[in-house]
Amino acid sequence: MNRFVEQFVKESAELTKPDKIVWIDGSEEQLAALRKEACDTGEIIKLNEELLPGCYLHRTAVNDVARVEHRTFICTDKEEDAGPTNNWMERKKAYEMLRPIFDGSMKGRTMYVIPYSMGAIGSPFSKIGIELTDSIYVVLNMAIMTRIGNKVLETLGDSGEFVRGLHSKADIDEEKRYICHFPEDNTIWSVNSGYGGNVLLGKKGFALRIASWQGRNEGWMAEHMLILGLKKPNGEVKYIAAAFPSACGKTNLAMLIPPKEYLDQGYEIFTVGDDIAWIRVGKDGRFYAINPENGFFGVAPGTNLKSNPNALASTRKNTIFTNVVHNLDNNTVWWEGLDKNPPKNAIDWKGNPWNGDMKDENGNPVKGAHPNSRFTAPIANCPCISPEFENPEGVPLDAIIFGGRRAKTAPLVYEARDWAHGVFVGSIMASETTAAASGAVGVVRRDPMAMLPFCGYHMGDYFAHWLEMGNKAEKLPKIFNVNWFRTDDNGNFIWPGFGENMRVLDWIIKRCEGEVDAVDSPIGYLPKVDDININGLDLSKETIEELLTVDNDTWAKEAEGIEEFYKKFGDKLPKELKNQLETLKNNLK
Repeated sequence: MNRFVEQFVKESAELTKPDKIVWIDGSEEQLAALRKEACDTGEIIKLNEELLPGCYLHRTAVNDVARVEHRTFICTDKEEDAGPTNNWMERKKAYEMLRPIFDGSMKGRTMYVIPYSMGAIGSPFSKIGIELTDSIYVVLNMAIMTRIGNKVLETLGDSGEFVRGLHSKADIDEEKRYICHFPEDNTIWSVNSGYGGNVLLGKKGFALRIASWQGRNEGWMAEHMLILGLKKPNGEVKYIAAAFPSACGKTNLAMLIPPKEYLDQGYEIFTVGDDIAWIRVGKDGRFYAINPENGFFGVAPGTNLKSNPNALASTRKNTIFTNVVHNLDNNTVWWEGLDKNPPKNAIDWKGNPWNGDMKDENGNPVKGAHPNSRFTAPIANCPCISPEFENPEGVPLDAIIFGGRRAKTAPLVYEARDWAHGVFVGSIMASETTAAASGAVGVVRRDPMAMLPFCGYHMGDYFAHWLEMGNKAEKLPKIFNVNWFRTDDNGNFIWPGFGENMRVLDWIIKRCEGEVDAVDSPIGYLPKVDDININGLDLSKETIEELLTVDNDTWAKEAEGIEEFYKKFGDKLPKELKNQLETLKNNLK
């Protein structure tokens, strides 16, 4: 037995005082026994075996339904290492605060030891973690989201190089809920939550916050990006990584189904990953990416046959649903946006009787599923999973896309002039708030590289690391920005989106291959209007022109917003980015 793992388990057990310790070996027998135990205690509910084979429903506490940003900390010795965009706590103080909360938190419970691998077991890209938890729900989710069990321990051998994760549901006490990351110790402590985003420690905690710190130190990148493969009619596959803030259609793009015209020509889209990319420079001097996860932790509401048939298909077996509606008539699940037929006899996400006709005192429909309700589905279920998904060397990236939700500012697509300009484009990424987010509508929220909540260190240093990575590779991916959300004067979206986004990907790949020209603009290279294929679309050339316009006055205001945002990073802001901002301002004059 690995002495470092043994010591970690021993010290954690002395602190949390579980009644017993169970090592997760990854066998189907052990997982089946745990599922049965969780069904017997009511922690999960087995669903209709004929309609949803191997599927289960779980409900979290009503006060525990989402990631808690204000309770999520980066704990380092020096505050400047965490930077201005993270909540910081001094490392020693954090442990001192957490120990009494963890003390005895597993009394009367079992501690499960989950050895897991982020990435294919044994891949040069992969990293190992050990998560200790008192939740069967966590074990069953980690078995879907990662590779778990004895094989992981065999691969680890005698090494002490693993991420130490300690999680206890404790009392699900909001006031004592903390998700603390200790990048200097390769450690994550999470307490008083049972919600996936806070307790599946391989997810954002390890795969982004800790891994981004590791990547900077070791010369690679951990990014909040989907990875897709675009197969051309000649059989060649081009790979794209893309970063979007939430509510911008990231999963839909990862699993895109091309329009009929493209399908008929032989185009296909393969999903490598929908959320996280670990990127390294390969032996040939190109960027290679893997998806370190083994499953999808997707938002259920709005997922349907039209918006994302591949995601829906992924949930049809061996899936855990959290905080959705339980349809009692056929023992299946439902959520808002699944279809137009809400069940008549059901239980809502809080465990109360519910039917689709219920209205609140203002006459508005009462939602049955929580807006952040989830499915945890094996990636193997995805109909368009890439044949290269398990490739231990990853896939070579041809393009990187950044995107956001902008009503007027950003054109449908533009290309960065070079790597430094591309890093600038990623650093100024922003979305305008929609009605779904609390507060005012149309407020610009900056989210560089979609990493604002997930970067485990100072974001100024993170930008510098991106710039540095550009010097490590001989053949860099081209960088683009897209905006599917441009609106007309009545607030209606101009671009049809969804599968039609293939038309923009088509232009992007043609640019990577030097097949089409572009037009220079103050912000970067724009497509020629005729190079965006609109065959079969109810869109005129004039509309495409409108989608590709860059309004100098709007961008001058944008430049002011960028300048204001950059002030946050003080002297850590790389001078290349300051220069890029000056170039933008001069171009606009």
